[in-house]
Amino acid sequence: MSPPETIGAAIRAAAARLAETSETPRLDAELLMAQALGVSREAMILAGLHRPLVPSEVEGREAGDVFGAHVSTALDTNVVFAGLVERRAAGEPIAYILGYRDFWTIRLKVAPGVLIPRPDSETLIEAAVAHFAGTPGPKRILDLGTGSGALLLAALAEWPDATGVGIDRSPQALAIAQANAEALGMADRTQILEGGWSGTGEAFDLILCNPPYIGTDEPLARDVIDHEPHSALFAGADGLDDYRAIAPWLPAQLAPGGVACIEIGATQGGAVASLMASQGLVVQIRHDLAGLDRCIVATRR
Repeated sequence: MSPPETIGAAIRAAAARLAETSETPRLDAELLMAQALGVSREAMILAGLHRPLVPSEVEGREAGDVFGAHVSTALDTNVVFAGLVERRAAGEPIAYILGYRDFWTIRLKVAPGVLIPRPDSETLIEAAVAHFAGTPGPKRILDLGTGSGALLLAALAEWPDATGVGIDRSPQALAIAQANAEALGMADRTQILEGGWSGTGEAFDLILCNPPYIGTDEPLARDVIDHEPHSALFAGADGLDDYRAIAPWLPAQLAPGGVACIEIGATQGGAVASLMASQGLVVQIRHDLAGLDRCIVATRR
């Protein structure tokens, strides 16, 4: 890729290159350019996309100049940007390339080996906020299958007086969740533990869970199937295996007045609701912003 004259021109060329790979090629190109420049996307846009894209803009920034007036290391921004674009064009998820994903009100470190948090999962936090509206909120929070820690840490950010436990079987996920808790200043309110759907033996005010729920034969986008951990995606032929495992353990883990918010696939509402109701739980289904079934809200009778 020849170095275009301006930052904006480089972004337009990259967006065209990514059009067949990404559903959001322009956004991806802007994020990758900001990464190459070493600034936020917002700061890059405010500074002006008409600026020339010259070599060696990455290092040596001075206060008051978003791109820096001098350079201490001769890094070629064009080369850095081109490499990032090629990684995305090859199908690598944008979050893995950037090393982070924004979720709810927090920014999370993500890396290969851990599921990338999706906006759809914010439906669980919305459901929890609605349940505890007008109350002091939950004191103890459990995140089953915590992954990056997204749900747990988003909830702890929402309720600063709460403490919580994140459980996962994956050593990679546990390490990233712990790192995220520390980076967000929540390590003293968080326990990250190895374990399964049976939890800790304690009852919690709020249980959050985004289990695997993809059927083994369901098609997935290339950047998902080729890069994200299959153990966090697939749950048997019908995608319900983990719900069957979760349901018998759930009532004992819910404190009186507590709620469990569990993510589901868009076609799984009826089946998962029946599994939870068979354990004596009162169940509602909450929709995501697209109007699709996305969250089982379960409470004790």
